[in-house]
Amino acid sequence: MHALSAQEILRIWEIGSGQHPVDRALTILATAFPELPRESLVALSVGQRDTYLLDVRKYTFGTRLACFTECLKCRERLEFELDVTDIQVEQSEAYPAPPEVYRAYTSQSERYELRFRLPTSLDLAAIAVCSDIVAARNLLVQRCLLQVMSVGVEVDVKAVPEAVIATLATQMGERDPQAEVQIDLACPACDYRWPVLFDIVVFLWKEICVQAKRLLREIHTLAWAYGWREADILSLSPARRQFYLEMVTNG
Repeated sequence: MHALSAQEILRIWEIGSGQHPVDRALTILATAFPELPRESLVALSVGQRDTYLLDVRKYTFGTRLACFTECLKCRERLEFELDVTDIQVEQSEAYPAPPEVYRAYTSQSERYELRFRLPTSLDLAAIAVCSDIVAARNLLVQRCLLQVMSVGVEVDVKAVPEAVIATLATQMGERDPQAEVQIDLACPACDYRWPVLFDIVVFLWKEICVQAKRLLREIHTLAWAYGWREADILSLSPARRQFYLEMVTNG
């Protein structure tokens, strides 16, 4: 794993601009973890994937996360900071299992014994077309169920009652806590309180977009002033590039 270089940020931005967020996450990881084949990255659970993305963010842009949102009640703008360590759940495994191996878990609910795996990026892509949250949850659970036994007899996944599915969805979240990071907010203007989900995929992509566009502006300025090629400009360290930009700006 390594921090993203300027060249890599531009390439990720260029490729990711036309991708679904699930694919953007994999594009970022494939760049930062060149030693891992795509099959291994796809096999990561959602929580493992997000842990890896938090590492990419930490080593590329630092640990402090500048966040903002609006109060759901009075629309006051809220600005707050997080640290990666505040929201990153420690993982027991440093690297994913081989892609053909998904760790299976067992759950007992009512008269059903369930074997399941944790959701992956491909599962998120599959449920993206669902019309509502309930339909998405049910499809997700059905995709991740490996076997359902009832009184010693295997039954069809679609025959599992809604209450059992709801319980299993909760257990999946407990097994993969990084998959859903909730932050409790309070509005200083009206004291309204509400929880929000922190999505590292969305957050990191926005940062990559901002950085890519800034890099392109710097390339334009230095190429116009000195006639340098894009590759030459990007090969400069950030400090040297900034020095040349100040010279161009200040004359």
